[in-house]
Amino acid sequence: MGVPAFFRWLSRKYASIVVHCLEEKSKECNGVRIPVDTSKPNPNEVEFDNLYLDMNGIIHPCTHPEDKAAPKNEDEMMVAIFEYIDRLFNIVRPRRVLYMAIDGVAPRAKMNQQRSRRFRASKEGAELTEEKDKIREEIIGRGGYLPPDEIKERFDSNCITPGTEFMDNLAQCLRYYVSERLSNDPGWTNITVILSDASVPGEGEHKIMDYIRRQRAQPHHDPNTHHCLCGADADLIMLGLATHEPNFTIIREEFKPNKPRPCALCNQMGHELKDCSGTAREKQGEHDQFADAMPGSEQEFIFIRLCVLREYLEKELTMASLPFPFDFERSVDDWVFMCFFVGNDFLPHLPSLEIREGAIDRLVGIYKDVVHKTGGYITHNGFVELERVELIMQAVGVAEDNIFKKRKDDDEGFKRRMKDKKKRMKAERPPAYMTGGQFAPQALGGRNRPDTVQNARHQAFDMRMQNNQAGGPSGAQDARGVKRKAEDSDSEPEPEDVVRLWEDGWKQRYYKTKFDVDSTDEDFKKKVVRSYVEGLCWVLRYYYQGCASWKWYFPFHYAPFASDFKDIKGMFSDFEKDTKPFKPLEQLMGVFPAASGNFLPETWRELMSSPDSAIIDFYPDDFAIDLNGKKYAWQGVALLPFVDERRLRAALGDVYPDLSTEEERRNSLGSDLLFVKKSHPLCDFIRELYLAESQEATQMPAELCHGIQGMLTLDADPILPDKPVESPIPSLRDIMTNSAIGVKFLDPQFEGDHVFKAIVLPKAKMPAKVLKPGDWEAGNRNSNRGNWRPQLGFNPNRQQAHLNQSAHRSLGHTMGRSHGGQYSNAPPPGNYQDKYRSQPYRGGSQPSYHQNREQSLLGAPPRMNQYPR
Repeated sequence: MGVPAFFRWLSRKYASIVVHCLEEKSKECNGVRIPVDTSKPNPNEVEFDNLYLDMNGIIHPCTHPEDKAAPKNEDEMMVAIFEYIDRLFNIVRPRRVLYMAIDGVAPRAKMNQQRSRRFRASKEGAELTEEKDKIREEIIGRGGYLPPDEIKERFDSNCITPGTEFMDNLAQCLRYYVSERLSNDPGWTNITVILSDASVPGEGEHKIMDYIRRQRAQPHHDPNTHHCLCGADADLIMLGLATHEPNFTIIREEFKPNKPRPCALCNQMGHELKDCSGTAREKQGEHDQFADAMPGSEQEFIFIRLCVLREYLEKELTMASLPFPFDFERSVDDWVFMCFFVGNDFLPHLPSLEIREGAIDRLVGIYKDVVHKTGGYITHNGFVELERVELIMQAVGVAEDNIFKKRKDDDEGFKRRMKDKKKRMKAERPPAYMTGGQFAPQALGGRNRPDTVQNARHQAFDMRMQNNQAGGPSGAQDARGVKRKAEDSDSEPEPEDVVRLWEDGWKQRYYKTKFDVDSTDEDFKKKVVRSYVEGLCWVLRYYYQGCASWKWYFPFHYAPFASDFKDIKGMFSDFEKDTKPFKPLEQLMGVFPAASGNFLPETWRELMSSPDSAIIDFYPDDFAIDLNGKKYAWQGVALLPFVDERRLRAALGDVYPDLSTEEERRNSLGSDLLFVKKSHPLCDFIRELYLAESQEATQMPAELCHGIQGMLTLDADPILPDKPVESPIPSLRDIMTNSAIGVKFLDPQFEGDHVFKAIVLPKAKMPAKVLKPGDWEAGNRNSNRGNWRPQLGFNPNRQQAHLNQSAHRSLGHTMGRSHGGQYSNAPPPGNYQDKYRSQPYRGGSQPSYHQNREQSLLGAPPRMNQYPR
């Protein structure tokens, strides 16, 4: 979800929710790499039942990484995705279910944001190419050196959209990957794998939530299931809370700011494209063997413990002297709803609510007053009490003027501090003629003797980088030798803000500038507010009940003010029933710019570029980005025209007959697939279905598969045991002894008016409390936590290794001689083929998994001796 800074705010305020992952690494013996046995107990001292992967958060960094060399072709991308899943499986080690969900066709409310992202990506890619060509000409004109410009087709990340050939190939590759793992990896022996590819409509994380909701409503569901969801989006935290499952954890990559990236022109580290000077690349290694390797450490992962977040929220949301019994679960739902006001993927955030300014804390304070006044909560099972929401909005509206003025004062204060900091740094900078390192002048008798240079080349490189960052020897020229203006070092041009929210008359200027209407036009303001109210109801329903309407969307680029929420009680009744999602190729037409038309059939792409097209206005070559009071373009609002669904379908009606058989297949909606190993109890049941050639959907026996229920249907191109599976990747071998079986799977179905209860299920065991009084006080003060570090693994009493002083000296001497430091360009770890292709694992049987719920996810860790070796 688009909530900038939400996780940063959450992890600082509620610090104990973060736990560092312990990861067991593969070992190498006599030149043979031995993979990790994931059937053994989890080194994090917790056992998870289900692992859910929001696959788009894996696909993007694997296909176009920012901190390492990009894969050379599509096959390498697929292998990188396999390796990423392997790593997550090794860390989490689920014992029941692995659910892989790829984004399918999204609701119309989400498509507007997807359209904005894809148009931006296309525009930024074209601008980057233009800038690279310009700087290349300048550098070569001055006699600089640059590597030859490779004629390489730029990977268009827009292909990671349902309906493209890339996504269809990914689905085939994942079928192969699942079959290979079920056949050869002992950790997968008892796992039920569900693959929901891009042909199944719905966003990945919401397909996962829909699965959890529907399984929770079944009589055989285990209320103490331990869930782990992988993804970096902030909305996963809200979605996890919305399930009301007591044992829910999120795993995500640890965010490390300011990670070094190579120059887009010369591929060298230490400078950006605009600062490229065209210096020759230094040899990497004695024989330049590390030329293609990039410096940097392996990405680490962290756990977010939602049960600990629930402890924090219980402390914060508990209210005394209520005229009705306090219900913590209802207050959690209200907190989730209030977070929507600071940002989400479907609605622009209110102008007066910025998360960096403590907007959520402000809303919580107002909420407590409102609950006392109204005598009830503001949400129930995903439905909104608008009359109570209006009271919150009016309270925010009263403070709007002061909020805008304080925002301006804080911004001016920040600029002053940064200017003073630059002046201090400039004054403290040593003269350009003064050397550094071991040659730096030292005070007589000083104790701080300079370190001996271990690697002169790296020392020289570091000094050159520092010199470049300092602005060169005189500080008067930039990296390209161009004279700078005197004010350049202290100030940057600020975009003009014509609305000026901090000055009187801000509401009039806002509506005139953003909507081109007068602020006295009450009917128009009421129309915007009504659409926003509908959006709030739609988003909450989406999180708790599923997609209420595939057609609804917010038809404006900007939000109203909180003070405009008046008389909203009767503004919303219900959504249109029985709406259907777009088909995959139709969605591509709705979200793609003309530059990405190569992913569409020829006659379809002509509608994007032909001047005679009836919908040519949907695909502007250029468009404005309104910074909307922000500093950077990525924070602004892309002013794209909204797609008219009726006009789009009418135009597509003429080109539908041109689709080939293969394109028609990619344009159809698909089904989830369920895979198990042939030793799994469910395998014989599925085999009988194929032998009987049953064409009807069959109820899945819950007792054969950990209480999971749903309908099974035969797959037209099935994966069957003892039948070979062809590899879609030439570098990987076919599976000649396949042990997996696959079948179509459909979640349990309910009546259209069914309401999923937002409650903790009966018989659910709440995890043991983790927080101590000091944890709450430190987080609530939002103070500097000094040397605080996240817990390592789930055992708070883990004895962490440490070195004494002599050991540190010994390590320093050893590393100083043999390690090249940050720019050593260490060779990358072994790849997928080395791990699994040449040396497949031949392990024994799967160790048993004890279903001991006394040792819950957040309570005491399981005893290590209760798992047989």
